[in-house]
Amino acid sequence: MAARQTSSAPQPPALSDAYPMANPGYGKRTAPGQLPRTRADFTALPTRERYVAGFIDHLPEGASMSVKQLAKQLPLYGQQAISSALTALSVAGHLRRVRCPVGAGDETRWVFRTFWSRTARDNEWWTTFLAAETTTAHATAEAPNLTPNTPAPAPAPAPAPAPAPAPAPAPTAVPQQRTPPPRPEAPLAPSTAETGPSPAYLALARLGRADHRLTLSADDCAALEPRATEWLARGVSVDYLTSALTAGLPAAIDSPVGFLRHRLTTKIPPQLPTENTGSGTTAPAARSLLVECTECGTPGPPEALPDGLCRPCRSGTDVPRKRTRDDGLPVQRNIGAYVSELRGLLKLP
Repeated sequence: MAARQTSSAPQPPALSDAYPMANPGYGKRTAPGQLPRTRADFTALPTRERYVAGFIDHLPEGASMSVKQLAKQLPLYGQQAISSALTALSVAGHLRRVRCPVGAGDETRWVFRTFWSRTARDNEWWTTFLAAETTTAHATAEAPNLTPNTPAPAPAPAPAPAPAPAPAPAPTAVPQQRTPPPRPEAPLAPSTAETGPSPAYLALARLGRADHRLTLSADDCAALEPRATEWLARGVSVDYLTSALTAGLPAAIDSPVGFLRHRLTTKIPPQLPTENTGSGTTAPAARSLLVECTECGTPGPPEALPDGLCRPCRSGTDVPRKRTRDDGLPVQRNIGAYVSELRGLLKLP
């Protein structure tokens, strides 16, 4: 009888009740739309990354995601190993570190969060999700209410009856007027206030100027207009819609309308709650979150950090920098390149 194959990866420890939670507003955030948890999760990852990912996946919302706290709970690896594992999980599409603005006006502050997805996501999905994920706190003005101890206002005195109006004089007889014959009506001129193309239609029509592979006909724009309108209804701008549709294009596109229909359907951003603007005041513009490089902590817009890494960390030519997260560790250098650079400097006259 064949022996049963078991995973060689060590099982992460059970989550302790004493595992620290991050400060309110910080810590782990679970990304939406994930597949159900199965025993096959993370099997394509190396042993260390599978060990760390299995533990993070069971952390509750708001749990601390600092390297220091994770290393305390995972005794098989130190802080440097945990940091490297988080970088690998970011490249694999499981997490993104972000800075989110909360509050409004002078009360705005930045909080640090780690979005986690058990289901690996590509860069396009993360860019679309994070660009639409804005966190702003607006104070809700409450109407004054009478408490039980507040006496009800006294009823106003009834107004005095108004004097009866004087009788109107009898109408004077007016001689009957002759009605002139109706004139023939001139044809109506076309209205100058006719509604023009919608912003969604114009955005689709201009895609061909951004990239000739996405040139659409008038019928194609009309067919895709409802899907693009739904994007704009979810709070994204026309510029964001254009960027999402033109980012990461393949070398050849056989059917632009089919390609864009697929993107408009599968990459649609999450539905954000509508803000109450009934008070007549204009709400301040919300600032989008910034993605942090998982390796060095450098912030930037989502589209500028594919795989959750900044350009120097992706190219392996990182310069010495300090982390901005709370783990307090220096950034790992490319030691070979660093030594070669020092030797080159020593040869200079």
